[in-house]
Amino acid sequence: MDAATTPIGVHRARLGRILRLETTSGLLLLVAAALALCWANSPWHEAYAALMQTRIGPAALHLDLSIASWAADGLLAVFFFVVGVELKHEIVAGSLRDKRRAAVPVLAALGGMALPALVYVGIVLIAGDAGALTGWAIPAATDIAFALAVLAIFGRGLPAGLRTFLLTLAVVDDLLAIVVIAVFYTAGVQLLALIGSLAAVAAFAIVVRSRRLRWWLLIPIALVAWWLMHEAGVHATVAGVLLGAVVPATRVHGEREPRTHRLESALRPWSTAIALPIFAFCSAGVSVAAGGGVAELAAQPVLLAVAAGLVLGKLLGVLGVTAIVTRWTPLRLPDGIGVRDLLPVALLTGIGFTVSLLITELSFDDAARTDAAKLAVLVGSGVAALLAAPLLRWDARRARSIDENRDGVADAPQARIGE
Repeated sequence: MDAATTPIGVHRARLGRILRLETTSGLLLLVAAALALCWANSPWHEAYAALMQTRIGPAALHLDLSIASWAADGLLAVFFFVVGVELKHEIVAGSLRDKRRAAVPVLAALGGMALPALVYVGIVLIAGDAGALTGWAIPAATDIAFALAVLAIFGRGLPAGLRTFLLTLAVVDDLLAIVVIAVFYTAGVQLLALIGSLAAVAAFAIVVRSRRLRWWLLIPIALVAWWLMHEAGVHATVAGVLLGAVVPATRVHGEREPRTHRLESALRPWSTAIALPIFAFCSAGVSVAAGGGVAELAAQPVLLAVAAGLVLGKLLGVLGVTAIVTRWTPLRLPDGIGVRDLLPVALLTGIGFTVSLLITELSFDDAARTDAAKLAVLVGSGVAALLAAPLLRWDARRARSIDENRDGVADAPQARIGE
C-alpha cells in the first residue's frame, strides 16, 4: 500500500493542507500573541519573563542565546526562507515577472514604507524624543500571513487579482524590510564570517539544483550559512532570504513542478505551525502591569508614533502613491481592480506584526520603549485589521464596472476570492 494512501498518510496530507491555509496562519499567530499577552499580564508574569531570558545553546559557537533570541534569530529564519522562495517564484514566473504589471504594487510598497517612517519620525521629533528615532522602520513592514488571512476571510467575492496585488506588495515590503535590517540594524560586520556565509549560500544553490534533492545535505549547509551570518553580525534571518532566493523557480531535470513550489510546500507548514506562532509568543508578551503600567507605556512617544505609522502612514502611502501613479502615468492596476479596492488593501498593509516586532527587538536598548513599541504594533495592527474587514465586505457587495482599472479596455473575466 502506498504510504500516501494509508490512514496516517491521508491525515498527514490533510493536516499539511490545513497548515498551508492563510486563515490557519493568521489564527495561530493571533492565538499565540493572545496567550503571551495573557501570561505576561497575569500573576505569573515573572515566570514568562524568566522563560524568555533562559539561555540555551553551545557557548563555544557563540550560540548560548535566550529563548526569545532563538525565536527571533533562529525560527524566524524558516519564515524568511519561505518568503525568499516565494519572492524568487514571483520574480521568475509570477506577478513580478511582468515589470509593467509589477510596477504599481512595487511603487505602492515604496510609498507604504516611506510614509509610515515619516509619520513616526515626525511624531517622535515633535514629542522631543530624539532617542527613539532608531525605531523609524518599525511601522514600515507588512505581515504577509496576517494580511492575506484577513483578505481570505473578509474579501470573499472580490477579484482574485486583488490577492496577487497584496501579495506582491507585501513580499516587496518584506524584502525591503530585510534590506533595512541588514543595512541599518547591523552594528559591525565580521567580513570573513560574512564571506563564509555567502560561500555556504553558493554551495546551497549548487546542491539545490542537482538532479536529486538531497535534504540530508541541504539542511546542514543551510545551518552553516545561518550560523556564519549570525557570526558576521548581520541578522541571521537574512541568510534565510538568500537561501530561498537561490532555489530554482523553473522546472529542472524534467520535474513536473518548480523546486520553489516543492520547498515552499514542504516548509510552509513548519513556518505556519511552529516558527511564526513561537516567535509571536516570545515577542508579543508585553507586561502592561509591570513597572509604571499603562501610564508609563502611554507616556512613550513611540506608542503613538508606531500605531499612527501603521494605520495612517500605510493608508496614505499605499493609497496615495497608487492613485498618483495610475492617474499621472501610463501604469495601470490589473484587470478587474480599481483604486476603490485599495482602501481596504492599504489598511491591510498596516498589519505589521511579525516583521514589525522583529525590528522593535533590534531598535531599542531600553525596556520602556521596546514594550511601548510592541504594544503599539499589536494595537496598530489590530486597528488596521478591524477597519479593513468591514470595508472588504462593503467593497465585495458593490457593483463593478466593465473597466475597473480604467485602461480603456474592458476587463477580462475575473476569478473571485473564495471560489
